[in-house]
Amino acid sequence: MPLLELHRRRLATSCRILGIPHPSALHLPSGGPDRVARLQVDADGATVNERPLGSVKPVSLMTSRVVHEPYRHKVVERGLFDRALEEARQAGADDAILLTRQGHVAEAAVWCVFWWEGTTLCAPAMGIGILPGVSRARIVQLAGPVSERRATRAEIEGRPLFVSNAARGIVPVAVLDGQTVPESPETALLQEAFWT
Repeated sequence: MPLLELHRRRLATSCRILGIPHPSALHLPSGGPDRVARLQVDADGATVNERPLGSVKPVSLMTSRVVHEPYRHKVVERGLFDRALEEARQAGADDAILLTRQGHVAEAAVWCVFWWEGTTLCAPAMGIGILPGVSRARIVQLAGPVSERRATRAEIEGRPLFVSNAARGIVPVAVLDGQTVPESPETALLQEAFWT
């Protein structure tokens, strides 16, 4: 579990803020093929379950009609993300980018979103109420602070894009709303370093 310390840090912060007792012992699975271990913590303690990893092939995204609502902690109430993901799948895309009520790019249903402006790595501003992703924290460890933007969908048009999450790492975006997305060699460099 190469990003375990980043997960622990976010969990401790959320438990403290939400008033949930931090579990004294975390019994995490070990060994075996790549898979996702999901730790869920509530007032009664912690449970762990596992699922297959999922594809790490370049993804196709669409812009969702579902409006992003601000939140600060990873929680199990994912209704709006589930609706956006279903909308994407019905349209033949892998996932959907959600926009805020002001029209700013927020995140995808299961991914953090990044783009390149030249050689500057950009991501949605944390102040719009997106999850402080573990994969984003890892990318900051590798590349330094990202340039936070309140970007509209039009402002990321034609830019190299990638998505990330703590299970699948960095994955390039191949298509956005039916249009081919340009590639960036910087994405490949980050992708290679992500798990090391």
